[in-house]
Amino acid sequence: MTRNGRRRSRSRSPRGRGGPPASRYEIGKLQSLRPVQWSQVKLEPIVREPYRSKATYRRTEREVSEWRRSKEITTKGREIPDPIFTFEESGFPAEIIDELRYAGFTSPTPIQAQGWPIALSGRDMVGIAKTGSGKTLSYLIPALIHIDQQPRLRRGDGPIALILAPTRELAQQIKQVADDFGRALKYKNTCLFGGGKKRKQQDDLEYGVEIVIATPGRLIDFLSANQTNLRRCSYLVLDEADRMLDMGFEPQIRTIIEQIRPDRQTLMWSATWPDVVARLVKDYLKDYAQINVGSLKLAANHNILQIIDVCQEYEKESKLSILLREIMAEKECKTIIFIETKKRVDDITRKVKRDGWPARCIHGDKSQNERDTTLNSFRSGRTPILIATDVAARGLEAHTHLSALK
Repeated sequence: MTRNGRRRSRSRSPRGRGGPPASRYEIGKLQSLRPVQWSQVKLEPIVREPYRSKATYRRTEREVSEWRRSKEITTKGREIPDPIFTFEESGFPAEIIDELRYAGFTSPTPIQAQGWPIALSGRDMVGIAKTGSGKTLSYLIPALIHIDQQPRLRRGDGPIALILAPTRELAQQIKQVADDFGRALKYKNTCLFGGGKKRKQQDDLEYGVEIVIATPGRLIDFLSANQTNLRRCSYLVLDEADRMLDMGFEPQIRTIIEQIRPDRQTLMWSATWPDVVARLVKDYLKDYAQINVGSLKLAANHNILQIIDVCQEYEKESKLSILLREIMAEKECKTIIFIETKKRVDDITRKVKRDGWPARCIHGDKSQNERDTTLNSFRSGRTPILIATDVAARGLEAHTHLSALK
């Protein structure tokens, strides 16, 4: 909500895509990373074993069409593989299937059922699906299978798989999944993000990791300092591509892609399909397959009750107090309050605490340790009220009441 109930649009970058304009220092780092002349570089050959489904019988075209329609899945591209309905049909190693069972999964989600066969076939792909659809495993398990087929890393080699994410919170969530499933095949990963211990990240890169999960800015730091390279990278994932572009990361993403061998496999995941994402796909993906789960348009989740209260600025705090009293009386009372500015976040957090409610806040001025502690406390339920700027707008996997106080 905004002053006097009116919407305001703000352009925070020269192109109006959100995110602050790049500093001279950042521009200098981007300019120091010249495009690689790949024709002059001797590359390790990529091994791609043909994908074969382990389905006990081949489903008819009608069966596949009816399943896709029932799951609201549409596809685009040539020769889209049939979906798989069970983990056993995937042909995954037993260690991966055991890990899936141990994690409590009984069958693939729709995006996994259709996405796994495409990713395992070595095709470039675009996945359009809402947060919480299971897309992390949709690209992570095929990444592990791809790594398992490649020659082992040697000293000085960069990662085989690179996963780019818009925020440190999402990058860390991806790392948790990579830890669980990478352990099954004994493959290592590291997470590169601003605010983390850079020396620890550098040590991981020097020791050698098969998977790098990174925010664009921190990866550019390591690339421009020649502390890693992407010559072995043959599997690239852009997660929440729309969010990264909206935050102004397009120059960094393009610079990073130019450092990756041209015969890579690229997978791009997005919740929406704006023109800027379509341009990136056109520039960097080849002969790609596209999966859409639901509508391409950004729409409200119909499973969520949304109540919009347009009010004056002076009414906001009193309305919030009334709302919190109602929410905290419920059994499930996790609540996120989004606020526009860091100062306002701190002010409202102090007020909520004075009212007697357990609350913590998160914004860009908080240290990484403070952010991790706050998010862990919120997820566990010890502190059921989280007050945040939009740094936490995506990637928080929790059932919550949402309130916007802007």
